[in-house]
Amino acid sequence: MRTDCRPDSADGLALGAGAYLLWGLFPLYWPLLEPSSPAEILAHRIVWSLLTVVVLLLLTRRVGQALQVVRDRRRLAYLAVGGAVVALNWGTYIYAVNTGHVVESSLGYFINPLVTIAFGVLFLRERPRPVQWLALAIAAAAVVELTWEYGRVPFIALTLALTFGVYGLMKKKADVGSIEGLAVETATIAPFALGYLVFLAATGASTFGTDGVGHALLLASTGLVTALPLLLFGAAATRLSLTALGLLQYLAPILQFAFGVLLFKEEMSPGRWIGFALVWLALVIITVEAARHRRRTLKAAAENVV
Repeated sequence: MRTDCRPDSADGLALGAGAYLLWGLFPLYWPLLEPSSPAEILAHRIVWSLLTVVVLLLLTRRVGQALQVVRDRRRLAYLAVGGAVVALNWGTYIYAVNTGHVVESSLGYFINPLVTIAFGVLFLRERPRPVQWLALAIAAAAVVELTWEYGRVPFIALTLALTFGVYGLMKKKADVGSIEGLAVETATIAPFALGYLVFLAATGASTFGTDGVGHALLLASTGLVTALPLLLFGAAATRLSLTALGLLQYLAPILQFAFGVLLFKEEMSPGRWIGFALVWLALVIITVEAARHRRRTLKAAAENVV
């Protein structure tokens, strides 16, 4: 990750935007896989993702690095937990999109940066700055308001935010490359996914191969669809500052929210608008504060060098 004060490169911005735009387009992709159930789609995504990253490991000659990770019990444990929570995240998101909860799923990814800050406090003993505490308080108020408006806790949004937060924490603890990490993560959960697909085929409930070649190819494409934005993100991360990456990450939930409201015509009552507005206010606060904090840090570092 870049830590210098050089300007963000144009190719880095293009790569990062490409990654988040692809993630933002997922609400258009998952419905194409129907009539497969969310569980079957998830199982295919896990299996085909593993096959895709294995090919990438072979092409990039990084099989040795992946095997080193497997031999490290501490890292393997972190990645095994990461694999479990990312499977829950993927499954929840597929379910949300294919059951008409695109707007609520976007809320989960809007909340995620705030969850990341909270996890830093709880598990990494980080000390938030006062403005970050304010943003967390506003976000908590938003969740309470939306719970009142929905008449229930927004389980989809919170599950997506919490599982992705735990996933990020496990990735930070494991500290491995993106391709190796994804390979090991998917390998830990692939046996369960493959077993489920075998069960579906044995009971005649599988849609793979029974709903035409096009449908089978779409299910097989889930591996590439998963790996491509991750590769773009990994390339962007070495070319961009944390501030630039932080701003780009809002592209995906913004697109998802727009699809939910404008394309899928999901209901947005005045109360829901208020809840989302509170979340957006919290995000503006932490983004502006993070940018200012980074400028102060870089300025202080430059003065110390001089």
